[in-house]
Amino acid sequence: MNLTTSINHRLNYSIYRLGFWSAIIAIVTAVVTMFTPLDVPSGFTAEHGDRVAWLNANRGVFIVGWVNQIVAMLSFSGVFFALAWRIFGDSSLRAILAAMVVLMSVMAFIIPKFIAVWTIPLLADAIASGAANADLADPLLRLLNVSVPFSLYTSFDYLGFWLYSVFALLVAAPLYSEALSLKVCSISLGVFGVIYQLMLLALWRGDIAAVDIEGYFLSAAGLLMIAAVATVFHSKDAMILLKIEAGS
Repeated sequence: MNLTTSINHRLNYSIYRLGFWSAIIAIVTAVVTMFTPLDVPSGFTAEHGDRVAWLNANRGVFIVGWVNQIVAMLSFSGVFFALAWRIFGDSSLRAILAAMVVLMSVMAFIIPKFIAVWTIPLLADAIASGAANADLADPLLRLLNVSVPFSLYTSFDYLGFWLYSVFALLVAAPLYSEALSLKVCSISLGVFGVIYQLMLLALWRGDIAAVDIEGYFLSAAGLLMIAAVATVFHSKDAMILLKIEAGS
């Protein structure tokens, strides 16, 4: 094996290992999400005063929940980068565009999620304690509501998921191959990409009520978890194959 081939093998192995562990972490964060509430239980319909009281009483678990969401977002980004790398040889332009879309999604997601762990707890504390800037904190917290789908906060989140759907449409077809794991990954991403665009059109037509937006759009995002599970198997098989090739 010459030097160039050796470097390529190491790079491929490192990227597939990134995809493997990113997918594992994404699955773990999904489990953690079930035990860490991200907002007051009544969510969309909660009164502002009730949200403030809940945020102050559950400050720790709220922060943990959103830190977990940051880890989940970064792990999915690792999965998607590995999938973009997988198609680079056959569809270089699509792979480059897909990687760029993933980078943009990181920026779209990290802004509101950092606001959740930094700004929102401080706003709730300022309002509850009647601090000097409570009059400023109150409208800001309303603007950064994490459950109302038309708040400034959730607009960034849904932008991130829309970028995920664009990524999915870019990589779905090139990913499809004889390997079962890649077929599952390709189909789940393709269906997610199409469904998300159709739901967006339905939303613009007024067919989806504001109270139902979270249920529709986040349910579709469950298809991304199927892709992550499939990536675990594909990345593991790819790493084994690369080890065999390196030893031959």
